[in-house]
Amino acid sequence: MRKPLVAALFALVITGAGVAPAVAAPAHTATPAHAPAHAPAPASAPAARSSAAESPAGSTSAVRAPAVQAVNYAGTVALSNCSGSVIRMPNSADSDPALVLSNGHCLETGFPEPGEVIVGQTSTRSFTLLNSAGTGVATLRASKVAYSTMTDTDITIYQLTRTYAQIRSSYGISALTLSDTHPTAGTAIKVVSGYWKRIYSCNVDGFVYRLKEGDWTWKDSVRYTSACNTIGGTSGSPVIDNATGKVVAVNNTGNEDGERCTVNNPCEVDAGGNVTIHQGINYAEETYQIVPCFGTGNKLDLSATGCVLPKP
Repeated sequence: MRKPLVAALFALVITGAGVAPAVAAPAHTATPAHAPAHAPAPASAPAARSSAAESPAGSTSAVRAPAVQAVNYAGTVALSNCSGSVIRMPNSADSDPALVLSNGHCLETGFPEPGEVIVGQTSTRSFTLLNSAGTGVATLRASKVAYSTMTDTDITIYQLTRTYAQIRSSYGISALTLSDTHPTAGTAIKVVSGYWKRIYSCNVDGFVYRLKEGDWTWKDSVRYTSACNTIGGTSGSPVIDNATGKVVAVNNTGNEDGERCTVNNPCEVDAGGNVTIHQGINYAEETYQIVPCFGTGNKLDLSATGCVLPKP
């Protein structure tokens, strides 16, 4: 939940536009507007690896690595200050209005207050749709904020003026599908930033009972391994499971300065109330719990069975 575009751009000037910053850029302010919290690293996803096993006779036979989906930029979007993605539920229909997922703190009207839930707010926000190479191919526009909050999680979901079928027909790009199951520790993931057009590769290190940052608290957050050293601008990036190609979380924050539970310096709180901090480590919010809250026609139903998102 950072406000680091100036610092991030400065880092890019020094290192070169094609090189990702080695460490998260420091943020010096936390004005609640629409802070882009995080930016990217590796320019492309590593290819699937294979290994060879020696036979007793000295010959080698290829041993295939687990299947890996080709993760790229197709379906991601760039916001004015953050990243995001066009998403669908597992049961969404092609004729449904498309949805865009980003962070609650990327909302154009400012950070939702603790306990605040925004539903059905009019919006005409625009998004640059990217193809697999990271090239902007279209401008998509919101019709409303379907849902936004920074309570328990950190998400904004926009409803667009176009359907999935219309987007695919016009641009050949399909939405990313949300996984409907809890992510697993150790899973290989990629954080795909449409804002910076960069992809991080790392693993799910574990899960945080409560992640506290300033006045906000998030539940069951994803902790990355250190390779995902995101900086400003990648807030709202989809976190994609390499094996399934599905979205399992949305990138949102990291501890920049080693401070305890302050803005830009989230702390981990376990079930016993014990607090730990991990400077330089970054986090995401799970997305499987979004799926039960959207029904036929991609209509939000916070009273639906299995929907645990906070209510207004």
